[in-house]
Amino acid sequence: MFDTKIVFVVRNDLPTWQRLNVVAFLATGIASAHPDIMGLPYVDAHGRHYGNMSGQPMLIFEADLSGLQTALRKGLERELMLIPYVHAMFSTGHDDANRTVFMAEDANNLNLVGLAMRGPKKTVDKVIKGLSLHK
Repeated sequence: MFDTKIVFVVRNDLPTWQRLNVVAFLATGIASAHPDIMGLPYVDAHGRHYGNMSGQPMLIFEADLSGLQTALRKGLERELMLIPYVHAMFSTGHDDANRTVFMAEDANNLNLVGLAMRGPKKTVDKVIKGLSLHK
């Protein structure tokens, strides 16, 4: 139904609350980068209005640090739009601080805890090949 795919890859050694936190932040990055994915607001049977959500499914995979770094490398090689989340971001309290700690990372060896991507289905499938859906 969709010619693109949205995927989140989350590190498998994080506590559950951190995994959920990472996916929540990465989802905002996808929505910001691709506002066209947003569906219409919801209206219930009583006529009450609610917010809108993505109209496109999102899949969540898990990987160890090496798997995340491999997915990042493959995604960069294929020029996908990627949204990374590094471990140091857990210790910050706002967006400017997140960018500061991200910039301080070794760009060739990011301590990734999460990675989001959206792109052509076949390309995304190649990037995540070998990863398992989150359990």
